[in-house]
Amino acid sequence: MRLATVGAVLGIVASVGAGGCGPAGDRPWFVDVAAAQGLDFERDAGASGQFFLPEIMGAGCALVDYDNDGDLDIAALQGFDLTRIVQPSGSWTPPAGVRNRLYRNELGDASRGPRFVDVTATAGLTAVGYPMGIATGDYDADGDVDLFVTSFGPNQLLRNESDGTFTDVSATALPPDDRWSTSAVFLDYDRDGRLDIFYTNYVAFSLRDNPRCYGSGGVRDYCSPKVFAAVPDRLLHNEGDGRFTDATEAAGLLVAYGSGLGVSVVDANRDGLPDLVVANDGNANQLWMNRGDGTFVDRALLAGVALNAEGQAEAGMGITAGDFDMDDDPDLLLTHLLGETNTLLVNRGDGLFSDRTDEHRLGSVSRRLTGFGVHWADLDGDGVLDLFIANGAVKVGTRAAGDPFPYRQLDQLLLGTGPPDFGFRDATIESGLAELPARVSRGAAFGDVDNDGDIDILVCSVSGALRLLRNDVAERRAWIGISLTAGDTVGTVIRIHRKTGAALRRVVGSGGSYASASDPRLTIGLGDERQAVAVEVVWPDGYEQRFESLGLRRYHELSRSDGR
Repeated sequence: MRLATVGAVLGIVASVGAGGCGPAGDRPWFVDVAAAQGLDFERDAGASGQFFLPEIMGAGCALVDYDNDGDLDIAALQGFDLTRIVQPSGSWTPPAGVRNRLYRNELGDASRGPRFVDVTATAGLTAVGYPMGIATGDYDADGDVDLFVTSFGPNQLLRNESDGTFTDVSATALPPDDRWSTSAVFLDYDRDGRLDIFYTNYVAFSLRDNPRCYGSGGVRDYCSPKVFAAVPDRLLHNEGDGRFTDATEAAGLLVAYGSGLGVSVVDANRDGLPDLVVANDGNANQLWMNRGDGTFVDRALLAGVALNAEGQAEAGMGITAGDFDMDDDPDLLLTHLLGETNTLLVNRGDGLFSDRTDEHRLGSVSRRLTGFGVHWADLDGDGVLDLFIANGAVKVGTRAAGDPFPYRQLDQLLLGTGPPDFGFRDATIESGLAELPARVSRGAAFGDVDNDGDIDILVCSVSGALRLLRNDVAERRAWIGISLTAGDTVGTVIRIHRKTGAALRRVVGSGGSYASASDPRLTIGLGDERQAVAVEVVWPDGYEQRFESLGLRRYHELSRSDGR
């Protein structure tokens, strides 16, 4: 490793004046501004009465700066009635008029707020299959972000042409795969400087083999994934010539698999190599430890990640990684089915984890809900990581009279209490989330949509409109934003050294949650901090830099001093 000390590299993207701190009783914390800001997307799950399992699993969404103008745009995935799928000669073609959607953010400046314009037609976002998830990354290293879309049906790789359009290069770039894929991430697992792709596959479901399953009271309901066989996940190696090859077997990833729904890239044992954690629905999770030679080994059982503290496999849906207890290593939170906990796995510092869910007051607040999208983010700007969880049932509970789709639940905000106990408390009511109509939420993406210094939340549901939750609280506290200029920044570790309090550790990446992609920029709350901070950057190859005296309440764009 080499250590370089440099000054702040670039100036200001946004600046916000100081105000009061913390949640205020007379001011909404989160406001749904989707409709007011031009997001007219309505997802149709296509529920046909056949209870096809993909209908209830919903889809993800993405916050992505596809046009490199410094603000976050939005990609949303459309469903449809699967009885109308067109499959001549084995191909998958959605019914006419079904489109995924791309909205350009015409923010201009933070003072007037975003305005989203539908650019789907001009951007060329074609749709194939029944879309499930989306991942973002610059796979061809040309300076703009590309899209990988997973589906029940064929997956898609959409190459960004740097002119506001995308080209579907799936036929030439991707090995064929007609299995049901869900979440995906970009990562450079073999450290060759090119972003590879890992994605989870769910179960061997087909429209022709759709058994009848029943819930409480003998009412027909969606089948459990345990009715179907699990299928292996997949790792695609970037060959550098526009093609990906299947590296799953060569990397050792076929020795264990389950019904994969969530995936997160972490450096579990802090050896500088990206590892993979896969959340499986109803069977043991995987912790794929990177050996550094292009192969992985599953250490989930030995590391305490495969099962909960009672030795039970849970219904893993979403996943997030973050250093919630400020001890400089990644911890894990996995969301689960109603009746189970959302399980907290605390890293001991050596890549071994302990189920400490109840100790940190996360058990009782999660057993009554079914969680999907999730993210550790500092949502009130105090420097402590909080949890937002997108909830929605997958099975009929107590059926409300006249409700044709009784799977709705409230989303949830759990505020981190910080040191010394690092517990969590339910702030769903005080944040205003409890006043929003209950929905069947699935994916959630996180980022500073209006560039005002706090983290907003995009929530997508099984059916219905997008929900864009504008954060109106955290901006009143001190903050700093970090954007990195380099080809491969996934896994870069950022440490913020404050004048008061412990250093804050954050990791660059856009994956995690459930089937969704978030802002790779880091927006970091600093509470009542008043002085400039030092920022330590550890790039994916181990090269270290330190940036001194970075000003607060603005974004800084940081570059490598060695020119790479």
